[in-house]
Amino acid sequence: MNRRGIMKTAIILAVSASTLAIAGNAFAQDMQPSDEAEPQSAQPSQGLQEIIVTAQKRSESLNDVPLSITAASGDQLADQGITDVADLVKVVPGFTYTESAYATPVYTLRGVGFYDTSLAAKPTVSVYQDQVPIPFSIMTRGATLDLERVEVLKGPQGTLFGSNATGGAINYIAAKPTDYLEGGLSATVQNLGEVTVGGHVSGPLSDTIKARFAAQTVQGGAWQRSYTRDDELGDQRFTSARMLVDFEPSDALRFELNLNGFIDKSDGQAAQLIGVVPLGNPARLGDLATYPVAPENNRDADWTDTQAPKRDNWFYQAALRGDLDLSSAVTLTSITSWSEYSHDTAIDPDGVALRDYFYNTTGDISAFSQELRLQGEMGNLTWIIGGNYAREKTYQQDDAGPYDQSTSAYNFVDAGLGGPFFVYSQYARQKFVNKAIFANVDYDIGDLVTLHGGIRYTDTDIDFAGCTADRGDALGQGIENLLNFIRSGAGLDPITIADDACVTIDSSTLTAVEVIDKLDEDNVSWRAGIDLKPSPDALVYASVSRGFKSGSFPLLSASDANQFSPVTQESVTAYEIGTKLTVLDRTAQINAAVFYYDYADKQFKGRVVANPDIFGPLEALVNVPKSEVKGAELQLDLAPTDGLRFSIGATYLDTKIKGSFVNYDPYGNQVDFAGSSFPYTPKYQVLMDGQYEWAASDSISPYIGANLSFQSDSKAVLGDARATPSDDLTSRGGLTIDDYVLIDLRAGLKLAEKYKIGAFVRNLTNEYYWNNATRITDTTVRYAGRPRTYGVTVSASF
Repeated sequence: MNRRGIMKTAIILAVSASTLAIAGNAFAQDMQPSDEAEPQSAQPSQGLQEIIVTAQKRSESLNDVPLSITAASGDQLADQGITDVADLVKVVPGFTYTESAYATPVYTLRGVGFYDTSLAAKPTVSVYQDQVPIPFSIMTRGATLDLERVEVLKGPQGTLFGSNATGGAINYIAAKPTDYLEGGLSATVQNLGEVTVGGHVSGPLSDTIKARFAAQTVQGGAWQRSYTRDDELGDQRFTSARMLVDFEPSDALRFELNLNGFIDKSDGQAAQLIGVVPLGNPARLGDLATYPVAPENNRDADWTDTQAPKRDNWFYQAALRGDLDLSSAVTLTSITSWSEYSHDTAIDPDGVALRDYFYNTTGDISAFSQELRLQGEMGNLTWIIGGNYAREKTYQQDDAGPYDQSTSAYNFVDAGLGGPFFVYSQYARQKFVNKAIFANVDYDIGDLVTLHGGIRYTDTDIDFAGCTADRGDALGQGIENLLNFIRSGAGLDPITIADDACVTIDSSTLTAVEVIDKLDEDNVSWRAGIDLKPSPDALVYASVSRGFKSGSFPLLSASDANQFSPVTQESVTAYEIGTKLTVLDRTAQINAAVFYYDYADKQFKGRVVANPDIFGPLEALVNVPKSEVKGAELQLDLAPTDGLRFSIGATYLDTKIKGSFVNYDPYGNQVDFAGSSFPYTPKYQVLMDGQYEWAASDSISPYIGANLSFQSDSKAVLGDARATPSDDLTSRGGLTIDDYVLIDLRAGLKLAEKYKIGAFVRNLTNEYYWNNATRITDTTVRYAGRPRTYGVTVSASF
């Protein structure tokens, strides 16, 4: 971060903190009730409240868990406008979100992430809903509906949550059915036209059954605009719902049924053009060569009007949990889930209105998961032992080329690119089978020391079949001619490629093939730790753990079969020392940690060169042998007076590739990436949030609040990619993600403990920021964040 950025951040942090503190003290003095004032029940409570979490698959106080955890209640999330996994960047230090060019969200925690845009990309930050896995990031968009709280666990969580949680795990806890009838309605209207309406109803159906139903729909809100014509993009058409049913036939037996899903027909996001770098002969660019770059603001972008980005996706999940108390100290738990996801998304990633480049992605995912575990206590020993089985099937097909939505046809002739040579599809069919057994123990040595240990054995099998296929005849003919020219030089007979057949080249046989492959891996994740509890309000812990992310097959436009070669599993060995202190008569909480991650075989998107070299460097997934993360984290929560809550979170990360690693940047330049930092990993993050609520009368409680989030600059790729040594993309940010500061404000009234009216402003200063920059064939683009928005929310409960 440069000096200007540091000064700007320091000033904003100081002003925000001072303003909130002054306001809180002023209101506390001016609104202090007399002895004859309203009852104490109308007053906001003083001090920090205990937070109960299930991070170790049992209920515990947050301050007793020897892990770095960020937890927030459903009310906190609603107040701060957290409506999607991506919004957690406002409340979770060390967490970043990346808008990928092909609709798949990418989550990174403490520098641990995996940027692959296929539907079947396994994450490094796993998402769960009431401990039920949501196995692919594309399926997570509806997870934030009607929540009791969210728990974000940092560092490898392989022992209890399994593979693909090397960065951590996010567990959303749904609001549960109640013993009495209650419900609520809410509505939000924003200045750009977005309207959100939702509600829930909860209560008993019989002496042994209670249920809760929640639903929400978001409509409108186009926030992007074309800078070459009068057009808008960004309307939401997203509806989600959940039904929870709790059945307790006896004191020893309990069932929880969770049915949830969403329908997403929203617009996608258009990219902003920041430069044109030709892929091949510049003479073929035509109008693209002089296309104007996007203005540097959040709203202006461009897309082709006949192929606007749009989603038609749906998801549903059914999960059943059963708990049987075998004795007063031992419980048997079963969690079974089935998920289905359907994907049909139009993507225009090139940042221009020309009919230059387009994807229509269709796909399906089905997922089954079964976990069975025993857990209990025996004296000073708390233990868990169990097993897990998961099976997922995925299919994805990307139809690429200029596409006309009105005719449902691809046409490169009208695009001025010399005929339909590049009209093609790429597809992949995969099957994942994951089997695991695990155990975890915690042993108290008196009241002062606790030892922790966990282990998990995982076996993963992945079957893959896929290729790039011709969809316009000319591509197949071109590949056939190329192969026969090479084969004739080698004294081989000519071949024929059928219409609509695979055109991916097998370099060893000089034929066009469907790539069929298999990846079988196993691993042992483990964790060991010790913590000291010198007093009920102090915890000091140290731990070392190892977690694994499974290997992965890519889906990409593969000219050569080697591009489909999988990356093997990566591992992270994490060392962490931390403390959790409750001080000042429970009005302040200080959590701090320092950590070191030793990375082996980290998975990155890079390039490979086939043998023989027909096409030059080609996009592929690659393993980086050695890399590391060094970091520190601080979380401070304050409740100095009745109704005033304030928190500050900060993360420092130093990531780098260890030793020599030679590969290619997005522009085909060969580079040694030794010492390069990880993409999408800012060195500094600072989060601040505060709210003051006071009792103006026995039925009116006003509140004010503010949120600030800062991220330092980072890279969207390894190294410092440039098209040429003197290219002008560098002056426009290139593939860098600039540092930014976002400020949100909120204020409102709570009336009679049943009604709430609130107003908010998000991105108060209308800061121009983006979370991704990438090369798309001939163009280099970025994905901007949202502009300043403001609105009003009203809610009522009964």
